[in-house]
Amino acid sequence: MQMKIVGIDEAGRGPIIGPMVMCGVAIEEGQEKELEALGVKDSKLLSPSARERIAKVLEKKYAFHRVIISPIEIDSMTGNGKTKNLNWLEAEKAAIIVEVLKPGKVIIDCPSPNLKAYTAFIAERIDSRRQIVCEHKADANYLVVGAASIIAKVARDAEIEKLKVHVGMDFGSGYMADPRTKAFVEKYWNKHPEIFRHSWAPYKKLVEEIAGKQQKLGTF
Repeated sequence: MQMKIVGIDEAGRGPIIGPMVMCGVAIEEGQEKELEALGVKDSKLLSPSARERIAKVLEKKYAFHRVIISPIEIDSMTGNGKTKNLNWLEAEKAAIIVEVLKPGKVIIDCPSPNLKAYTAFIAERIDSRRQIVCEHKADANYLVVGAASIIAKVARDAEIEKLKVHVGMDFGSGYMADPRTKAFVEKYWNKHPEIFRHSWAPYKKLVEEIAGKQQKLGTF
C-alpha cells in the first residue's frame, strides 16, 4: 500500500494588508512525477497565469485543505501581550491541515529557525503515527510542498482582489515595499481597519508617526 504524503506551505506571511493562506496538498507516494509533468515548482518561480492554470488542475486531481487566516485572527494571536508569534500560529494551522488530510507523512515548509522545536510542537498536536519533515525552503525542494504553495498563493491573490473591490480601489500587493500599498496605508489606515494587520510593526510605526504629526499641528 502506497503512503499518502501531504505538503504544506503558506502565502501572504509578511504583508500589512489581507490574510495569510495555508494549504496542504495530498498525493500518493510516486505521484511526484505527475506534479513535475504539470510544471509544479515553488510558486514564486511561476507567473500568475501559470500558477492559476496549475492550481486549477491540482484542485481537481488531488485532495487539499486550505485555511484562510484573517488579519483579525493574526492580530488576536500575535499582538501585544500575546504568547504566540506567527510561527506558532502557522504550526497550529498546519496541525489542523494534517489531521484533515490524514497522511502517513507530512512535509512542511518551516518558517521557524528552530526546526526541532517546530517539529515537536506539531507532533504534540497530531496522530503520533504520522511522519513529520520540517525543512526550510521545502517549497523548492519537494514538489508536493510546491503544489501547496501554488494553491495558497492563488487563493491569497484572490482574497486580495476581493479586498480591492471591498475598499473600491487598487492598493497594490499589500506589502509595504509596494509604493501603492504604502500610499494607501498612509491615507486610509483608520478608514478600513478590518483589512490591516494592526500588530505589524510597520503599521504601528506608521500610526505613531501620524499621531505625532497631528499632535504637532494641534499646537499651532
